[in-house]
Amino acid sequence: MRKMTIIAAASVLGLSLGNAYAADPVTIQLKWVAQAQFAGYFVAKDKGFYKDAGLDVTINPGGPDVAPPQVIAGGGADVVVDWMPSALASREKGVSLVNISQTFKHSGLELVCRKDTGIKTPEDFKGKKIGIWYGGNEYPFLNWMSKLGISTDGGPNGVTVIKQGFNVDPILQKQADCVSAMTYNEYWQVIDGGYKPSDLVVFNYEKEGVATLEDGLWAMEPKLKDPAFVAKLAKFVKASVKGWEYAKGHEDEAVKIILATDTTGSKTEKDQKRMMGEVGKLLDTGNEELDPKDYDRTVGILMSGKSDPVITKKPEGAWTHAVYEAMK
Repeated sequence: MRKMTIIAAASVLGLSLGNAYAADPVTIQLKWVAQAQFAGYFVAKDKGFYKDAGLDVTINPGGPDVAPPQVIAGGGADVVVDWMPSALASREKGVSLVNISQTFKHSGLELVCRKDTGIKTPEDFKGKKIGIWYGGNEYPFLNWMSKLGISTDGGPNGVTVIKQGFNVDPILQKQADCVSAMTYNEYWQVIDGGYKPSDLVVFNYEKEGVATLEDGLWAMEPKLKDPAFVAKLAKFVKASVKGWEYAKGHEDEAVKIILATDTTGSKTEKDQKRMMGEVGKLLDTGNEELDPKDYDRTVGILMSGKSDPVITKKPEGAWTHAVYEAMK
């Protein structure tokens, strides 16, 4: 009887300790499929950085039919990866997203054009067909054309916008004169498709002075009023930063982790290695805290469209350093 009592007491104690040290769940929704663009999160999970922080992290890959603002608004994630134009446009429409950390410090967005179209400057876009991604990625381009005074409704003095899938088929099949591309992904698809760099004219959004902030971490404003939630996100961000630092310093290992995670099989090891190298150029690891100057610059660009600005007024409360303050 005494033996059974001891066993029962031990079991209760074990359950109590287990509950006391239960990992806090965190779900992150990515903007796209599992690839080196998000290496830091996958590395942090694989290397146990999240576990060491007392977190049980679920990473949900995105895709062409996944809009992170919709996911988090519906309660499907605690934090999402999104571009600032998309997030701020969603905020103006009522989705109270707040930037808690800015992973990418530089823009990788560009337009890749066939040189044989005669395009040399942005003014040469008039009368041309240009492939653009939607789902929140269209805003920087539309704002750029608005600033240039170039209509996106077609005609000889405007551009004809082709809704581009997340590939570069329009330029490979000569259905478009230019396509949207990321420095770490689609540009290389054009090269792999048979074009030489000398066959192309590339307009990098950052060099053109129209770049906006891209991959950042966003959470919902009401939840950030809970100190316990902020503390949990602080642990998540700190472990994620550690994951990014490790990924940047161990690219080959990071790629192996990504390949083991990617169920789509859409990227080869060569693709992921190339992507990891290019993504590293967009980072400033250890300095992911949002710089208000970068935020103001992005907001200014989004509001500067002559006819159809992305956002109509400067957002209030759209970023916070509270998570970083909780990390100290």
